[in-house]
Amino acid sequence: YKDLVVKDDLADNSAVRGCMVIKPYGYAIWEKMQAQLDKMFKETGHVNAYFPLFIPKSFFSKEASHVEGFAKACAVVTHYRLMNDPSGKGIIVDPEAKLEEELIVRPTSETIIWSTYKTWIQSYRDLPILVNQWANVVRWEMRT
Repeated sequence: YKDLVVKDDLADNSAVRGCMVIKPYGYAIWEKMQAQLDKMFKETGHVNAYFPLFIPKSFFSKEASHVEGFAKACAVVTHYRLMNDPSGKGIIVDPEAKLEEELIVRPTSETIIWSTYKTWIQSYRDLPILVNQWANVVRWEMRT
């Protein structure tokens, strides 16, 4: 896959290690694939929804066995603000802006989706839920 992406010039490496910039032609291919899949999903009664990119750490604590396989690849958000470095050397994390609960940048969506579904499902009449999500996930995997 990676060889094809490079050979056909569909993407470039970005300044962030492990991330790629999808070039216009590569993105056009994705849009055509997504449009066809979206049409197929909707023909079966599915609708699209979007769930948060940030997941409270407590959600993962409840499902530790689910997360175990990729826990080392998770990014964690601990603060919500930056500030100018008093020494004049750029910016730093504002120590006064620590979050009450750390947030995990979504490595998978199940924990946040099931938390939401429990509020949507009140009886069997609410089933089935036919929802599709087009979303990013973030994992810092050590090898490709």
